[in-house]
Amino acid sequence: MINDIIENEVKEMPFDGIVTRAVTEDLQQSLIGGRINKIYQPTNNEIIMTVRNNRTNYTLLLSIHPSYARIHLTNDKFQYPNEPPTFCMVLRKHLESAVIESIEQYDLERIVSIKVRGFNEIGDPITKTFMLEIMGRHSNILLLNDDETKIINCMKHVPPFQNSYRTLLPGADYKRPPSQEKIDLLQYPSEKIVHKLDFNQGKIEQQLVQIITGISPFIAKEIVHKAHLGAQKEFIKAIDTFQEQVRTNQFVPTIYRKDREDFHVLPITYLNVDTIKFDNVHEMLDAFYSNKAERDRVKQQAKDLERIIKNELRKNKKKLLIHEKTIEKAKKADLLQKKGELLTAHLHLVQKGDSSVTVIDYYDPEQREMTIELLADKTPSENAQRFFKQYRKLVIAKDIAATEKMKTKNEIAYLEEIEQQIVTARDEDIDDIREELREEGYIKKQKGKQKRRKKPTPEHFISSDGTDIYVGRNNMQNEYVTHKLAHREDIWLHTLNIPGSHVIIKDSNPSEETLFEAAQIAAYYSKAQLSASVPVDYTKVKYVKKPSGSKPGFVTYTDQKTIHVTPIESAIKQLKVK
Repeated sequence: MINDIIENEVKEMPFDGIVTRAVTEDLQQSLIGGRINKIYQPTNNEIIMTVRNNRTNYTLLLSIHPSYARIHLTNDKFQYPNEPPTFCMVLRKHLESAVIESIEQYDLERIVSIKVRGFNEIGDPITKTFMLEIMGRHSNILLLNDDETKIINCMKHVPPFQNSYRTLLPGADYKRPPSQEKIDLLQYPSEKIVHKLDFNQGKIEQQLVQIITGISPFIAKEIVHKAHLGAQKEFIKAIDTFQEQVRTNQFVPTIYRKDREDFHVLPITYLNVDTIKFDNVHEMLDAFYSNKAERDRVKQQAKDLERIIKNELRKNKKKLLIHEKTIEKAKKADLLQKKGELLTAHLHLVQKGDSSVTVIDYYDPEQREMTIELLADKTPSENAQRFFKQYRKLVIAKDIAATEKMKTKNEIAYLEEIEQQIVTARDEDIDDIREELREEGYIKKQKGKQKRRKKPTPEHFISSDGTDIYVGRNNMQNEYVTHKLAHREDIWLHTLNIPGSHVIIKDSNPSEETLFEAAQIAAYYSKAQLSASVPVDYTKVKYVKKPSGSKPGFVTYTDQKTIHVTPIESAIKQLKVK
């Protein structure tokens, strides 16, 4: 059962055994011989270690997040709790000031052991093993004794009634995760691997994932692509090439971007998408995973807000259709007025009881005849008045519908902005969005004393030439950067007809480089974050106006110019003020 679960988890994760190998190989060069200085636990899923080696400080991240489990060096900044969790305290007791002796990957599995040498309370040398097991939602971090037979403690406790195969508790015997009985890619010749494939069964990609340890569907598709779906000989050649790349560490860390992002350390040739290459595997993983775990956490906090926004959007889109149908129906109003006037002019031709009358159409240049349908139980005058009454009713309905249609479109635009802000929100932004929705009547107001609003803290960037750039991540921040923080001569940016953030360049005449970077930031903090050639409008702040009574964050602007950019997360991160 657990094998099936792990198997399914592995298929979904780009952080496979080959990526783990690339990380481990690099960590061996960087960290072996280094001393562990500090250990932190920012969340229930993450451990941060600072290691000093060869006069350089390294920050090592180990994560057992159910979707983003991984290990790599990072440049990200983290917020730490005032009181460290128990597991963090245990690690500090056993690992702080210890020296890293070895970093090993088990076979080609996503299991990494870090062996350290330190001293106990009476000064005797001791060794401990710090173990990371990446298995999707079953991932764990464990601290083991010197011969790796006993668990000192682990991040996620698993009692016997939850897992009959192995118990993960302090003091329990340590047992490796169950074998998946796969072939080790680097220990078997390609011919033996190919002979295990059933070409008649098809689904070669799935078979490769089930047969070979450490590869993801990403790599399986690449092997099939290189073999051109040929016979055994082509697959043997493709796997030979693949094995050589892994054995000799021919790694090219790359992020692949289209509708979604993927990554790998081996070249993926079957994808025809945008790519971002990195100097090392750690930079790639930092760029890919940065903020993803926080966004996942924020998404959990904002579940109720997302539901409210989706419901409101659905209701308003229905309303918009009704208003559009009313306006379409009102196009008949002129014809009804025309029939009433023509009937009034020809009352002498009509008798009560007539079901229709044919008259000369004076409004037609050729004065052709028109047949007007009548209600037989009405007098000629009553029939004419009926047409005028229907006409007036449609005209009034059209005017109301046109007004309501504009309001509804503005409402939809506002809700789509909020929807986008939730996607890019930080932990602290959710409270602002929630309070705004209360004030706007989407959420019931809480009774009692209202919290005092904090000063908005927009995102701060510094361009390559040293110019300050500010970004609002919610409407309160948008209004702050546009109407308070900015000078009237500063430059204001926003994606064209796409929900996104207000961006300010604190300069009246920025360089082309700064303008381009600010436009990239505006595109990144918009619904078009993963798109190419995103249109971004820019103008001076003095041309940006907030209409009286409009929704928070809503503005109109003039005198704009448009620039097209493709947002690149790694480049944008380098400009961010930590």
